[in-house]
Amino acid sequence: MSSTSRNETNKANAQHSTGPKTAAGKQRSSLNALRHGLTGQLVVMPTEDLHAYQLHLTSFTDEYRPVGATEANLVQALADTSWRLNRVAALETNLLTLGMTNASSFVDGPAQVQDAMSIVASLESQSKALSNLSLHSQRLSRQFERTVAQLRELQKTRLTQEKVDLSDLLDVIEMQEDKGETYDPSADGFVFSESQIEAAVRTRNRERLIEEAYEHFVDAAA
Repeated sequence: MSSTSRNETNKANAQHSTGPKTAAGKQRSSLNALRHGLTGQLVVMPTEDLHAYQLHLTSFTDEYRPVGATEANLVQALADTSWRLNRVAALETNLLTLGMTNASSFVDGPAQVQDAMSIVASLESQSKALSNLSLHSQRLSRQFERTVAQLRELQKTRLTQEKVDLSDLLDVIEMQEDKGETYDPSADGFVFSESQIEAAVRTRNRERLIEEAYEHFVDAAA
């Protein structure tokens, strides 16, 4: 099939696929953008701001800078759990507001008394819902703390191993330079970028200068 014929066929097929037409289909389609990219779980409710969630997720990614799929999943879990905790707080406020709106038994008292009694009445009328929200919040908080601990331990292990691997790489580079030979780190499985290697070289040179200066000071003082 020629390129022209293929393009004409694609255009014709496109006319038969114009997206969902029913209200239910359009609603399902709109929810696709709100789903978790890895599990398909609905994270952002239709009444919530998807852009705000994306900024929320970006803030966690910028803070933890995950490397690899496992760390990325943990950071995603942290962001989602935090988002749900914020939702619980908002729901709690909404419940109290609803209760206060419905509490009209103290309209003749002073404003401060009205406010205080409205809050009491709200707590009483929404006590079961608030209790359920509290339990849900506690569970999410424990989940958040466990995920943070798991992520930090994983990153600590990774960074420790990276430090060892980078030190080994610098040793090999120095040996090759002493022989007047060039060295390709990727040939031995090293995956560090040039900027990482250059930064490590500067750090090692600085540490050696400090060590030499200290030894010189000790010798001079002896």
